[in-house]
Amino acid sequence: MEFISPITMMDFFCRSEGTWYIERHVQHFDTVADESGKSNLIVTVVKKDDPRVKATCLEQGIDPEFTTGGASFIWQDNLDERPPNHDYAAVLIDIPDLESGRTGKLIRDRGYVEKIPVISRYWFGKDGILTIDTEYDNNQGQERCWFVNDDFRIRIGTVQTVNGVNLVSYCSERRCVSTEKLEQMIQRNLTRD
Repeated sequence: MEFISPITMMDFFCRSEGTWYIERHVQHFDTVADESGKSNLIVTVVKKDDPRVKATCLEQGIDPEFTTGGASFIWQDNLDERPPNHDYAAVLIDIPDLESGRTGKLIRDRGYVEKIPVISRYWFGKDGILTIDTEYDNNQGQERCWFVNDDFRIRIGTVQTVNGVNLVSYCSERRCVSTEKLEQMIQRNLTRD
C-alpha cells in the first residue's frame, strides 16, 4: 500500500495528532555545546472556532475568518510522568493561500527560537516535504518535516543570525501507540494464519 503524504497544513495537523517520541540531535556552531535529547511531543488539532485561534489571530492583527484551524503542540521530557506543562506549548494557526492550500502562513502564539508571537510562511513540495520559514527579531529559522509513513516522520531545522548558520537540528519522531491500539494490534496478529 502506497503512503500518500499530506499536502495541506490541516491534513498535516490531523495526521500529526497524538503523542510522538522524539530523538533530537542539535549541533551548535557557536560557543554552546552540542546537545541531544529524548522527549515527547503531544499534538492536538485545534478547530477554527477554538478561542485560542481568535486570540492568536487578533494578537497578530489578522482576521480569524481566514483560518482553517490549527494545532496545539506541547513538549514534555520523555520520562516526566507529570501532566504536560503548558509553558512548553505553542498554538499554530493555519491561514492557507487561496489558490491551492499547499502554501500559506502559520500564526504562532510563540516561536520556537524566540518565545514571541510570530508569523511563518509554509509550503508543501511535490515530494510531500513541508518547509516552514520564520523571521524572528534576531534570527531566521527554517524547518523541514516529512512523513515516512503514518507513524514515523523526520524533522530538520536550521537557525541563522547575521553571522550565518549557528544551529542545525535533526529529529526522528515515532508515534506512540496507545494501550488500546496496542491491544487491537496484538489481537489482529493472533488471528493471522
